[in-house]
Amino acid sequence: MVQHLLQRKGAARIALIPAEVLEALNDGLVPTVHLNELLAIDLPRLARNVALQVGLDAQAERLQDTLAMLGVFPPMRRHMHVARALYDLAAEREDRDRIAHALATHPSDVARSWAAQWIAFSGLALPEALQSVRRFATDPHFGVREMAWMAVREEVGRDVEGAVTLLLPWVHDGDANVRRFASELTRPHGVWCAPLKTLKAQPWLALQLLEPLKSDPSLYVRNSVANWLNDASRTHPEWVQATCGRWLLESPTAETTSLVRRALRTVRKKQALTELTRL
Repeated sequence: MVQHLLQRKGAARIALIPAEVLEALNDGLVPTVHLNELLAIDLPRLARNVALQVGLDAQAERLQDTLAMLGVFPPMRRHMHVARALYDLAAEREDRDRIAHALATHPSDVARSWAAQWIAFSGLALPEALQSVRRFATDPHFGVREMAWMAVREEVGRDVEGAVTLLLPWVHDGDANVRRFASELTRPHGVWCAPLKTLKAQPWLALQLLEPLKSDPSLYVRNSVANWLNDASRTHPEWVQATCGRWLLESPTAETTSLVRRALRTVRKKQALTELTRL
């Protein structure tokens, strides 16, 4: 029984994670609560346990070869290789849809993140990929939600304007996680991923996604939009300043004001440095 572990706050350091919690994490019985727990997981052990739990052969050569070489990759990259190995094993099975569902609904957020990554391996066109990734975009765990947008980021880069059109209904969705997904997915520079060259050069191509979110009731959404504009300010500070100035006039709310303040942090820092050099 692990029910009593689900409401834990999480240890401040990896060394302080209780043995009971670490066992449950490695067995795939509970989700992580922060990065320390994710980094503390014995990834080969979790991968074998999850493989068994979803009906795959935990001793399959394809998986064992992957687990043996994990140490040569950066921590976050290791998860991509595990996800790919599990995907390849499932692809050979007639019951692969059942396996995919078992992985996507697994108690471990790490396992669900692997399931989200399967979308990147599937070769789906962007409309179908977005339809498939939505369940992960609304996952209760923040880590799975991050993996959701990363799983379709490469497809967005191939057709930014088409992606913006497809994502327009998402920014009007009643679920804040869905709205935030549309913003985070299209960030010009992004996090843990390559930049979107088209939006880095022409951020205004995605402005119609941001406009409905400038006074969003969710701080989670507003912070994403602010970070989006902060990304764009690296290459187009004047455009970002003009956009923020217009928003303040059109939407004089506390939400828009705080969003703009966060969005202009890099611009203001550069302006302050410029002023200092003039002294």
